[in-house]
Amino acid sequence: MKPSDGRRPERPADSSGRKPPPRLVARFVAISWRDLAVSFGPILIISAIAIYIAVRLIQPAPPNTLTMAAGPTGSTFWVAAQKYKDILARNRITLNVLETEGSLDNYRRLTDPHANVDVGFVQDGIAPSKAGDDLMSLGSVAYVPVAIFYRGPMVTLLSEFKGKRVAIGAEGSGTRELALQLLKANGITPDGPTRLLPLSGDEAAKALTEGKIDAAILTGDSAQPPVMGKLYRTPGVQFYDFTQAGAYAKRFPYLTQLEMPMGSFDLGKNLPSTALHMVAPTAELVARDSLHPALSDLLIEAAREVHGKATALQKAGEFPAPLAQDFPISDDAARYYKSGKSFLYRMLPFWLASLADRLLVVLVPIIVVLIPGLRLVPSLYAWRVKSRIYRWYGALIAIEREALSETSAAERDALIVRLDKIEESVNGLKMPLAYADQFYVLREHIGFVRARLTRDSEAAAARDAGATGGAPGASDSPAGDPDAVSRAEARAAMHDGLEAQERHGDGERG
Repeated sequence: MKPSDGRRPERPADSSGRKPPPRLVARFVAISWRDLAVSFGPILIISAIAIYIAVRLIQPAPPNTLTMAAGPTGSTFWVAAQKYKDILARNRITLNVLETEGSLDNYRRLTDPHANVDVGFVQDGIAPSKAGDDLMSLGSVAYVPVAIFYRGPMVTLLSEFKGKRVAIGAEGSGTRELALQLLKANGITPDGPTRLLPLSGDEAAKALTEGKIDAAILTGDSAQPPVMGKLYRTPGVQFYDFTQAGAYAKRFPYLTQLEMPMGSFDLGKNLPSTALHMVAPTAELVARDSLHPALSDLLIEAAREVHGKATALQKAGEFPAPLAQDFPISDDAARYYKSGKSFLYRMLPFWLASLADRLLVVLVPIIVVLIPGLRLVPSLYAWRVKSRIYRWYGALIAIEREALSETSAAERDALIVRLDKIEESVNGLKMPLAYADQFYVLREHIGFVRARLTRDSEAAAARDAGATGGAPGASDSPAGDPDAVSRAEARAAMHDGLEAQERHGDGERG
């Protein structure tokens, strides 16, 4: 026996001299995993990329610790910060409260990237004309009333304090910054004859009652009704009535005109006996732009609980409010003031809502990309399988078109060779069982084209033989009957296919 060279031996021609069709080596499988992988692969890759992008863009889990710059120990905002701390603790958030010198110190800490401060109370009017883009407001939380007490004859204009001793607040406080702006608008500056002293709060009030200073500009805690009432009753001390409050509010947009109703200090004695005019900036809850949106909502909720009650200077529910002064309102705060908390945070505990919120971002690409893509997989799979069959029809019609034209015997033989190669390639296909019918339809069409080529070739040979006196009775052969040739070819192809299928099944069972 000769060694095999790896090629399938050609089958000998039958008695008629015609070469039989190639052996059928096609294989049928339950499913074509390669085609399935090629169909599903791009959709899977696109979905993976979309999920990766979503994960990169998703907000991380909110931190469980915040740091707030409040104010001096015992001040209104320091006390408010302690209340914030208790409220945030309900949602497992720890708030570290920092004691500071006041609003200006809070602002400096917020703008310092190394200060590790997330949020703080900042009085309007102390920030530069163009605050940094890295700070945002969660809303105004309270009025910071300005109260001026003085000794001596009645004063109607701030400019009348020129040349006197005036307490304007400690260094780093919002009181000092605001007092300097108001006095400057009236021609009083630190380098002039007026002595501007760094006294604030109780220290300034004591110096005023003892006659050590002529006037004291008080804000915040020192300008609350109980404190003002005590000074108002002190002999020789008068309350400065901002009769020009409207003009100040127009000139300084961060100021609001307020009115202290008569009897606010003492209803029985009707103190004051007339309404008093005041001006007040607002204090904003300012945060860095890196603050997590979920924590933004929690802080605004805490502000509503702490600052939303009615006082002598504000109505119930007036604060917090999205009043943008020195800092722009954050997008998250604007959304909260407009529509409140999102559905998840209304229905679930804070930590669970935060988790669900982040998971939804991952689910979006799965719903938008992956699920519709999976619906396309069967169509793509069918297209890939059928394309292996359909691509041969172009070659078949080209052969048939050439066969219909005037061709020589050599040309027809060349067409048959081309057809043999097509049939050999088709018979070697690996097809899913679901598409076996289309495989056999293609083979029938190949047999149809072969029958036409063989009929034309043998008819031409018969004509040539008749012209040269060929042997009689040649028309009795199968080649003389084109229909018989076609049927014989189809039967031979079907027989070969069945034999191959039987051998394949026996091999699998073995």
